[in-house]
Amino acid sequence: MALYDVLNNMYVDGAILMTTYTEEYNRVSMHGVRLELVEKQAASLGLDLLKIPLPADCSNEIYEDRMAAALQRLRSTGVFEVVFGDIFLEDVRRYREKNLERAGFKGIFPLWGFDTARLARRFLELGFRAVICCVDTSRVPPELAGRELESGLLDALPGGVDPCGENGEFHTFVYDGPIFSRRVDFELGERVLRHGKYLYVDLIPTS
Repeated sequence: MALYDVLNNMYVDGAILMTTYTEEYNRVSMHGVRLELVEKQAASLGLDLLKIPLPADCSNEIYEDRMAAALQRLRSTGVFEVVFGDIFLEDVRRYREKNLERAGFKGIFPLWGFDTARLARRFLELGFRAVICCVDTSRVPPELAGRELESGLLDALPGGVDPCGENGEFHTFVYDGPIFSRRVDFELGERVLRHGKYLYVDLIPTS
């Protein structure tokens, strides 16, 4: 949604996607999504993808060093702004802005302050499609893992659960929508519980 709003409401020249991933597993940190799927996502969006590898046991220091190096690479190409999809977590925004400022960058937060219930509905109304790839089972039922994000699911979320998963209740993989040239196909694979509460469902790319 952040990308959609930026592409539609701002003049953007040569947008580049950026993601971190765990180098030992070739998966996106926290989401558990295979890097191959993110590459297919970027290809469908018609955008280049800057991939930043992180170790499995990544400290804040290592994360910040590798992000700083990536930002300097972007800076050398004339990029000075980074867009984030954060909605209301003040501490996360301050952390991002502090690190961006050190590198001479500005953060853009197009979704900041939006009502998350309305934002989730707008996401669906625009025609975006997403699957829940990870859930915190201490906050939401484990059977949500692997479910399509749709209106009925939003209606059935337990009280106190953010409809956009902004507090980390769940994570999603977006595989189709109005800015995609084609859907990113996958099938559901193995389910794995980690750290006693985080349930991941493997999304396996299909041709």
